[in-house]
Amino acid sequence: MKRRRRRQRHRIVPWLFAGPAAVLFAVFFAYPLGASLWTSFTAERDGTPVWVGFQQYQRMLADPAFLESLLNVGLILLVQVPVMVALALVLAGILNQSWLRLRGTWRAVYFLPAVTTLVAYAVVFQVLLKTDGGLANQFLSVFGLTPVDWLNDPTWARISLIASLTWRWTGYNAVILLAGLQAIGKEQYEAASLDGAGTVATYRRVIVPQLRPVILFCAVTSTIGTLQLFDENYVLTRGGPDNATLSPVVYLYKTGFEQLDFGYAAAIAWAVVVIIALLSTAQYFLFGREKRR
Repeated sequence: MKRRRRRQRHRIVPWLFAGPAAVLFAVFFAYPLGASLWTSFTAERDGTPVWVGFQQYQRMLADPAFLESLLNVGLILLVQVPVMVALALVLAGILNQSWLRLRGTWRAVYFLPAVTTLVAYAVVFQVLLKTDGGLANQFLSVFGLTPVDWLNDPTWARISLIASLTWRWTGYNAVILLAGLQAIGKEQYEAASLDGAGTVATYRRVIVPQLRPVILFCAVTSTIGTLQLFDENYVLTRGGPDNATLSPVVYLYKTGFEQLDFGYAAAIAWAVVVIIALLSTAQYFLFGREKRR
């Protein structure tokens, strides 16, 4: 009897410790997740949710605003993410040099934008890019150039959004890549130098292949962040002009909290989840695995 009681106690004790976390997970994560999935298959009829199956998802395929939001984030992915990762790799290489003085200070300076409040830095860029009196146009006027309507022209609005994202996240990715660089032994640099490889050849043939997992991590997290883009484009342009900077998450917000169409908003959210999963998996299979000889 005593042995049975001890065994029962040993079985119960782990659940007592895990119980509070399990309850919090169920209440604040699992239940909302399941509820949003169920909501995506419903539509409101006379104030009552009604099961409509896949109608909300079929609606997305014919919704020009949603398709345009996907096109917008696709353009940002193709331009901003590769440029940012390349700049971060160069910056990490510079910050890893032994001749650089105050390396710790420079690392902190370049990482600082990543810990800045999203809304705060978006507001700063909104002030900098104002058409009348903005610092960017004042700088252009010094060289006799005409002011640019940064946030009200579709093309320049996209460029402004890409620039703000690059400014914020380049230092963050550089610090991650720097950690990967510091894990590479000095003997590999020396071996490449003895073989007559220059700095560019050393990075291209020796360093970058070994940083492949870290680069993949930066690319995947940047892709996920871009698909979840909300704060920057909502504060800067509200998704305009003419939906030029509209992202799926901004469209979700407008659909759910401005139009109160929660069923369609939930369907958009799950569509974004599926797209993120597919793109992350594709990046892993295309770039994550080592090439077999």
